[in-house]
Amino acid sequence: MVVSQLSVSTCAGVFDAIGAGPSEGRPVLLLHGLPQTGLVWRRQIEALAAHGYRVVAPDQRGYSPGARPQRPEDYRISLLVDDVVAITEELGWATFDLVGHDWGGAVAWWTADAHPGRVRTLTVVSTPHPGALATTLRTDQDQRRRSHYMIDWRETPATEERLLAHDARELRALYAGKVPQDGVEAYPAGRSHRRAELVQGRPP
Repeated sequence: MVVSQLSVSTCAGVFDAIGAGPSEGRPVLLLHGLPQTGLVWRRQIEALAAHGYRVVAPDQRGYSPGARPQRPEDYRISLLVDDVVAITEELGWATFDLVGHDWGGAVAWWTADAHPGRVRTLTVVSTPHPGALATTLRTDQDQRRRSHYMIDWRETPATEERLLAHDARELRALYAGKVPQDGVEAYPAGRSHRRAELVQGRPP
């Protein structure tokens, strides 16, 4: 099964994506987590496409070079939901199955809530319902400690500078032991010549 690179143009910018499967297949959108890209779904794309689904995994806002606004306020959850809708409209999908992992799971929850008529099914991995998470953050000290990174990482440009310092040592450490080495090298590089190699058969 050939996984292809795609570009999806919207009013918010151009989103890089990978996809596979017949154009007439039942559409599935896969949303990656942080700090990943659509490449993390390559094996799932291949498996779903082999069963006749049309599957697309975009690099979300901030990950696609063509959709990377500089202001923190341009990353509000409502705008990320708008991106999902815009991407699927550009793909010609009136309804679709939506899958999200980690931060992509949060975006998926909010998308399904805002657009129930568009989302045929919702599958969320490693991300609780936003209401349940909000309650736990108020009542569970351990969960507040575990989730504190979400506050720390809002500090810009300090977060980016720290993660990318010393040849992206801290960013690379996030992937160590979790993805194959090719993926570890591809993520810090962002959009690079290695992306094409990964799409064509190397694991993310």
